[in-house]
Amino acid sequence: MSGRLLPDVFQQAVLNSRSYPRNIIYQTLDAYSKSATKAETRLGEREDDLFEDNELEWEVPIRDLDTECGKDVDKYNIHSHEKLLEWLGIKIQPSSQRFPIVTGGKKDPKCRFINIYGLHSRSKLRLTRAMFTDILTFHQVMPAFLEFIHVFGQQGEFTDLHFTGFREQVILTNPPKELIIPELGRSGKHYQICFNLKGVSLKSECKEDFMLNEWSIRPAVFHHQFDVSNGNTLWIVIKGNQEIQDRFKALTGKDARAQDKSFGSVEESFHSSLSAHLLYCHWAMEDWRWYIVWLEKAVDKKHLMAVLGPSGVGHAHKIYTPPDIQDLQIWEERTRQVIMALESNADIMFSLVMFYRRLTEDKNFPLEKSCYSDICYFGNQVENIISDFRMQIKRAELLIRTISDRRQLVIQHLQSQSAYRAESLGRSMEQEQIFMLVITIVTLIFLPATFVSTFFSTDIIKYQDPDSPEGSFSAIAMSRWLEVTIPLTVVTCGVAWWARRWKLMKRRAHEVGLEQPITSSKLKGPLGSSATLLPLHNKSTLGTRGSFLERVMKGKTF
Repeated sequence: MSGRLLPDVFQQAVLNSRSYPRNIIYQTLDAYSKSATKAETRLGEREDDLFEDNELEWEVPIRDLDTECGKDVDKYNIHSHEKLLEWLGIKIQPSSQRFPIVTGGKKDPKCRFINIYGLHSRSKLRLTRAMFTDILTFHQVMPAFLEFIHVFGQQGEFTDLHFTGFREQVILTNPPKELIIPELGRSGKHYQICFNLKGVSLKSECKEDFMLNEWSIRPAVFHHQFDVSNGNTLWIVIKGNQEIQDRFKALTGKDARAQDKSFGSVEESFHSSLSAHLLYCHWAMEDWRWYIVWLEKAVDKKHLMAVLGPSGVGHAHKIYTPPDIQDLQIWEERTRQVIMALESNADIMFSLVMFYRRLTEDKNFPLEKSCYSDICYFGNQVENIISDFRMQIKRAELLIRTISDRRQLVIQHLQSQSAYRAESLGRSMEQEQIFMLVITIVTLIFLPATFVSTFFSTDIIKYQDPDSPEGSFSAIAMSRWLEVTIPLTVVTCGVAWWARRWKLMKRRAHEVGLEQPITSSKLKGPLGSSATLLPLHNKSTLGTRGSFLERVMKGKTF
């Protein structure tokens, strides 16, 4: 097919695709100069983390349905920037004029599905920034779409998993002439929506111990465009793997229902787009129930003993430690993440239903009457999913209350175990006191005998002299013994008494220092006069009825 010359404004946008979203044609509030520049700067800051620089890893699967080439499905995996431009039908030819000429080789298909993905949700997307901005520029994707891609990229842990949003752009009357591109089959009357949903999946399963199972919350971003005059549909999906693409293949494959993959008329294309929406909503709902069941079983297995375990004397019971409280806190945080994801999914789906219901109330929507029943059916189906989300949210909230109650029980068990250990320590100290008493009594019994034995072993009295069998007494030895023993005993007792007195004085000075701000303040007496409280150290001045400060505080006068 020969190339068709595209409008000048669109040509300039394609040539400046690197500057997306500043090059967008339809300038809405989120595409103004300042906000667009900020979005471009933020994209540039994360370019190394978001996009793959190894050309061996580049891959962008594209599926075109009901195309002009006579095929029902035309699909290809793009591995280079040149192949991407060729698939889109864009040709950039040099010109003698100031800028090259951009031509379009084919019209947009009735339905185009573009899957942008990485190896997993925390890895780089498998395309370059140039390829990414070319896709968004060619399809004139609204700049708000950039807000959603920052959840992805190379990262150790999700940094913005809690982000959620729903954006829309509707042009049903008087479209800007720059958006009317007959060469590409675009009427300019269209709507765009972009949103994100969160699913959960079993990452790895252990048959021996379910506690070792690993679950992962995974985000997905969806962008959708629909031309209300020509029925052209565009899907751009970003996810950590190709799961959504595989489901879309099944939805539109040869064994799928005809009404889900029909694009012969605008009404059929619209119905097929609603089927794709339901597909994404069911994906977001699919495994949350079983994830919550796993959380409940895990909490019961690890901490049910806190409720049912025997705690009486003679029973075997679990010994709790502070890490048990930390473990419960971890389970509670995981459950709160579940509630956050479920609530965000419910809010997004409610916004999706309200968007289509507002379309049925818009007189400028050409499918207002012909597709009213389809929108009603779609709304009822999504509301059923939302109801299921609400039930799972209540279930998760009950689990949080259960975790909180068990944490209190674990704390009580810790306190009771500490009290039991303190009681055991008290009993052991009592036994030690008994032992010390026994030792003291024994010492008192043997001390006189020991003293006598030691005394008679000196030279004061001797019984070993054969010349004096009655024994001999030495007054000089007795005198020397008393001269050494009595002063040494006095010095020892004096040092002990001085040390005790010094310790008591130091403690009293410390206590007076702590009471000084209070005792130096002024208190009002019963006659309105003020009395200054002075620090008193002599207990005899306080009388027999307590401290001076206590008497003043009780209303007593001097």
